[in-house]
Amino acid sequence: MGKGGALSESVVKKIVLSYTYVAIWIFLSFTVIVYNKYILDRKMYNWPYPISLTMIHMAFCSSLAYLLVRVFKAVDPVTMSWDLYLRSVVPIGLLYSLSLWLSNSAYIYLSVSFIQMLKALMPVAVYSIGVLLKKDAFKSETMANMLSISIGVAIAVYGEAKFDSWGVALQLGAVAFEATRLVMIQILLNSKGITLNPITSLYYVAPCCLVFLSVPWAFVEFPLLKENTSFHFDYVIFGTNSFCAFALNLAVFLLVGKTSALTMNVAGVVKDWLLIAFSWSVIKDTVTPINLFGYALAFLAVGYYNHSKLQAMKAKEAQKKAQQADEEAGRLLEEKEVQNNDGDPKRNESHT
Repeated sequence: MGKGGALSESVVKKIVLSYTYVAIWIFLSFTVIVYNKYILDRKMYNWPYPISLTMIHMAFCSSLAYLLVRVFKAVDPVTMSWDLYLRSVVPIGLLYSLSLWLSNSAYIYLSVSFIQMLKALMPVAVYSIGVLLKKDAFKSETMANMLSISIGVAIAVYGEAKFDSWGVALQLGAVAFEATRLVMIQILLNSKGITLNPITSLYYVAPCCLVFLSVPWAFVEFPLLKENTSFHFDYVIFGTNSFCAFALNLAVFLLVGKTSALTMNVAGVVKDWLLIAFSWSVIKDTVTPINLFGYALAFLAVGYYNHSKLQAMKAKEAQKKAQQADEEAGRLLEEKEVQNNDGDPKRNESHT
């Protein structure tokens, strides 16, 4: 009775912790998206400088990541040569900087709800680029699933009340660069046995993102900021915004480390619907029935895709366990035969 009670209590504690990590991640992800929209939107804070905002985030995250890795030793650094850093991390940093620049730029032109609908194309982009780079095998069933997601997003785009072609181009570009980055992480890092968690990822990637972003910033935004003499840097606004961005990476570290990547995908769906509801009810963005129908179709297709991936992972894990069991059985059989041979008096008979 006591043991059963203790077991039940530990299970409840684990469930409560898991839901707490999910809630923290949803809250921070939600906050960062809405906060970025607030800063960049011309009708709100009116600071339409997405490269500058991204650079502030990268500088802040680089500094804190350095403190956590090198000073406080909270996270162990990855053993990496300069050659590996230049060939593997720098290309990923370039893709990440382009993805962040374009995605933040889209907030100037599109509503939060519509951006979340366009982001539903991410699995399509990741799978397509994976097939092109021969990281994933082409499967007609998976491609049909991807087509369903695309049709759903296309319907949502058709139903958008405040459609802006430049904003859509920026967001689709951000999705393409982010999908390429995710595939390149598998090719350039994971295939070499290097795994970066969100903190070590910031430690290695954020500084080169800052360098890459400084190039377009010097030509695109720096001249405009020089002309804007009325602007005064608000340490509270940009400090809290940057801290939320860094805290989000910590939340990812906790969520994936204590639960699973699949849990984060499911939590991401909940977050998207909450953002759409918030965008419609609080920010007063227009969300049409066609928008919702299209996104619901894409959402169901993404859900089916995640379910298929989970089943494939379970089947692969079961196959691996069965193989390990067969190998263990074979090893035990060999040991038994050796023991039997050693104990056989005829074999051990000594001739005197």
